Amino acid sequence: MVTNEEMIATSSKGMKSLNQLDEGQSGVIVSIFCGGGASKRLADLGLVRGKRIKIIRKTLFRGPVQIEVGGSRLIIGRGLTAKIMVELK
Repeated sequence: MVTNEEMIATSSKGMKSLNQLDEGQSGVIVSIFCGGGASKRLADLGLVRGKRIKIIRKTLFRGPVQIEVGGSRLIIGRGLTAKIMVELK
């Protein structure tokens, strides 16, 4: 499990969490800060380090986020998007 200090250190290196991106912005996944079960589920969906990811649509009031990765469009919860760190491209 990754600590809050590690997340802060990563974000201070010019990276952002996926939930900080606006619709239409994209980046490359640098790291994913979540437990083993969630990490495996995201990997099964194609969300792995080095993959390009794009925000398609964000819902109002902290709802789910539609993303595009590897040619597929997915919807994931906003809580998970906060744990995915990307480098803007």
